[in-house]
Amino acid sequence: MKALFPWLALWKRHKWLMLLGVILAIITLLASIGLLTLSGWFLSASAVVGTAGLYSFNYMLPAAGVRAAAILRTAGRYFERLVSHEATFRVLEHLRVFTFSKLLPLSPAGLQQFRQGDVLNRVVADVDTLDHLYLRVISPLIGALVVILVVTYGLSWLDLHLALTLGGIMLLTLLVMPPAFYRAGKQNGEQLTALRGLYRQRLTTWVQSQAELSLFGANARYREELDETEYAWHEAQRRQAGLTALSQALMLLAGATAVVVMLWLAAGGVGGDTSPGALIALFVFCALAAFEALAPVTGAFQHLGQVTASAVRIGQLTEQQPVVNFSAASATQPAQGELSINQVSFSYPGQHQQALTDISLQISPGERIALLGQTGCGKSTLLQILTRAWDPQSGEIHIGNTQLCHLDESALRASMSVVPQRIHLFSATLRDNLLLASPGASDQQISAVLEQVSLQKLLEGEGLNQWLGEGGRQLSGGELRRIGLARALLHDASILLLDEPTEGLDAQTEHHILDLIHRVTQGKTVLMVTHRLSGLANFDKIIVMDNGRIIEQGTHAELLEQMGRYAQFCQR
Repeated sequence: MKALFPWLALWKRHKWLMLLGVILAIITLLASIGLLTLSGWFLSASAVVGTAGLYSFNYMLPAAGVRAAAILRTAGRYFERLVSHEATFRVLEHLRVFTFSKLLPLSPAGLQQFRQGDVLNRVVADVDTLDHLYLRVISPLIGALVVILVVTYGLSWLDLHLALTLGGIMLLTLLVMPPAFYRAGKQNGEQLTALRGLYRQRLTTWVQSQAELSLFGANARYREELDETEYAWHEAQRRQAGLTALSQALMLLAGATAVVVMLWLAAGGVGGDTSPGALIALFVFCALAAFEALAPVTGAFQHLGQVTASAVRIGQLTEQQPVVNFSAASATQPAQGELSINQVSFSYPGQHQQALTDISLQISPGERIALLGQTGCGKSTLLQILTRAWDPQSGEIHIGNTQLCHLDESALRASMSVVPQRIHLFSATLRDNLLLASPGASDQQISAVLEQVSLQKLLEGEGLNQWLGEGGRQLSGGELRRIGLARALLHDASILLLDEPTEGLDAQTEHHILDLIHRVTQGKTVLMVTHRLSGLANFDKIIVMDNGRIIEQGTHAELLEQMGRYAQFCQR
């Protein structure tokens, strides 16, 4: 339950809208009770007086009361749903924005411990589950308490003993059944939340890995694991439905008991009158209607286990501290192209071996550097340090005259353009895929950049309105690399970081991409990570890394003369 307190505090900004929803729910419940109670008494009284009451019994006033209660119940129900759902959606919007605001500073380093499907399930399904707290717990509980007080007070004008008896039965039901079903459904609710997350995580993995699973004949085994998880999830849902049915049955039994007790006691007299007549029907129908108002409460507390488990799962995300913090008092202007790395060392959390050890590197503005080494030597880690996905444990990095940690995030992003190893193609138009790098770019600028990177053929036909990605045109590996380079050029930063820009390409395409990089990056500081030797002779300096250290550096000719590691690579 403690896990819910931080989320309750977030709902304060919508408290008046939520309070209005609760008030309308109470009015609706009281109108429904009044309608059934008054209707039962009116019909019974009319039957008792018979035709003799045509001149002595007031039919108009009770009939008007019944009509007014019916209208009030209908209007109250409509506006209660309108206001309650509006409040719920606003709270849900607030929760999502809050969750994302906590989540974004964690990316990418702070989210590596979570799998993609798990993060998606927490952000979507678990946040959605939190809205049950208002609609299914808070509002019904407050409404039930107010109904008990109002019904007891109203009936006390007719007979205090009967009113207290009915109120006592209702209050006892409210105090016993919800906690009992909360305990009964808590563990199952937690299992439901966990199994839902596990199923969606495995489903995401299964869908994304279809090619590999089919090629290696492992599809059936993975599908069996998915089916087992789904079966366990359905079993948990079945147990939850069983508890819901049991709670409804017990509530019906309690309501029927109250009706019988009211009928028995009222038959002996109401308010000192030993022949109460139609007042018996009033108490009986009031008890029947009042327990209908209590019906949602017992079932609601079964969902509290799910709500609490979801709050815990979201808290595991939002309560994390960002690995990298940008100071609000940092420099806000983009830094220039000079890059200085001094004695930088870094190791990933939980890893004893250092990924980078005493890395020192000086890069002048406009200089082109190739970072060469085998897989796992620390090349990509160095790029992550430069983009502040991680901060080093020791050492300093300067861009121009500004230390990297003294740049705010917008200034850092404006200082660098990054072409990652895997270019993500969004399911959107060609224009939207490129405006990602420069939202203010005109169509003429986008077209010019596409021509620069030899993608002018994409401008044919629908041009920039052409749909790419899912449901649209698919691009080859070389075209994807050019799209990534086009984004970097539109971003127009002084430093360009390239992570394996020719990985997975054939020799001819690799040659074209490298020529393209040298042609379009004139005047920019370029740092390219690679483990291939093609085109390195055109770089101003080549840095060779091994086991997180720089072991050689120099031009292509200088390194060949040293007969060191680079020369060995070239000989192979």
